[in-house]
Amino acid sequence: MAKTKISEWSATPSNNTDIDGINLAEGCAPSGINDAIREMMAQVKDLYSGTTGDAISIAGGGTGSTTASAARTALGLAIGTDVQAYDAQLSTLAGASADRATFLASTEGFGFRNRIINGDMRIDQRNAGASVTGNSGVYPVDRWSFNNSQSSKFTAQRNAGSVTPPSGFTNYLGITSSSAYSLLSGDYFAIGQNIEGFNVADLGYGAAGAQTVAVSFWVRSSLTGTFSLAVVNSAFARGYVTTYTVSAANTWEYKTVTIAGDTSGTWLTDNGVGLRLYFNLGAGSGQNVTPNTWGAWGGWGVSGAQNVVSTNGATFYITGVQLEAGSVASPFERRDYGREEILCFRYAELVGKFSQGAVWNSTNIRIGVPLKARKRADPTVSLTSNVVLDFAGVRTETLALSGSSGAADFVQLSFTTGNSYSTGQVVSVQENKVLVVSEL
Repeated sequence: MAKTKISEWSATPSNNTDIDGINLAEGCAPSGINDAIREMMAQVKDLYSGTTGDAISIAGGGTGSTTASAARTALGLAIGTDVQAYDAQLSTLAGASADRATFLASTEGFGFRNRIINGDMRIDQRNAGASVTGNSGVYPVDRWSFNNSQSSKFTAQRNAGSVTPPSGFTNYLGITSSSAYSLLSGDYFAIGQNIEGFNVADLGYGAAGAQTVAVSFWVRSSLTGTFSLAVVNSAFARGYVTTYTVSAANTWEYKTVTIAGDTSGTWLTDNGVGLRLYFNLGAGSGQNVTPNTWGAWGGWGVSGAQNVVSTNGATFYITGVQLEAGSVASPFERRDYGREEILCFRYAELVGKFSQGAVWNSTNIRIGVPLKARKRADPTVSLTSNVVLDFAGVRTETLALSGSSGAADFVQLSFTTGNSYSTGQVVSVQENKVLVVSEL
């Protein structure tokens, strides 16, 4: 029988008298040798490619089978016991850790991976979803504030316009231009977050070995084209501006950018501003810089980028913002609501309807307010509404705040009364909220 594949060869040399009908018997023609060698090479290739249907034995270095399931059985490997089945999430994690030693060994894998707080815009203590004018220093949602050269150029609101957020999100920050503003050369408008130095100290900015960071987010705008964002140090002395593109109007798009770490400058690693992340909403010609390079801070935008404030009614919506160490953006880190809220409380806490205080002297009432989270630094205090005093179930008068003193975990409020009360008398307080602020 003609030997058409390697499995038909014999371990006894004298029995190998042909290969695929080519005569190899003793005394065969020389031309047969050449043909036989070529045929042998073809059969070896067929075996290597798996096209012969033959299985290489385990003893011979093979799997003893020609299919994956049969090979696992022959080798005694059961999925879930001896080997891990393919898992798309594990594949994603493997990709996210491409520039780290291993993802599972990294504390970022299961810890505070996203350095942005309230990146999904869920928490809005100050406004409870109401619209605000986007002036400099205004917080439309917790931890996010404006930095502008002019006032009253746009409004901002959580879930402005009531569009459907990206899949997996329920909230976004919506910004709407109030006019077709003509930018002056030195104008700038941005929404951003100041990140505490303790939370970015490991990035090593300002020294050799500074880590690359990946910034990822979902954006939707009525405008298309080039937009810019910036990373800046606390003193606005060092900065890096980069760009991203919005391809389709009024459509949620996922964007990622990577920024090499800055090896120069001063970057705080304490409870001050460690790093600032800003999304540009408009920059005058004098605020445009060369993108994708670290240098002395010179401006917020790049030539040719969109300016939201320059188009009346233009919208800029954003959510799912993440800043993390590494050059690969991983899926948005979803912390539970209670933990995200406590993270926000470190910088601002709205305390509602605290109940009891005491008469300090005949015209002064003091009320202590315990806090749910220790503040970044000694806070400032303001009332969102006047207090109503209640003695023995009788509402006596409405008072405005006359003074306060604050510590990182406790504040004391003072009120001056027009009535005369007995020192030490207990007073109940109704219908009030106090905002305790220790923002960066």
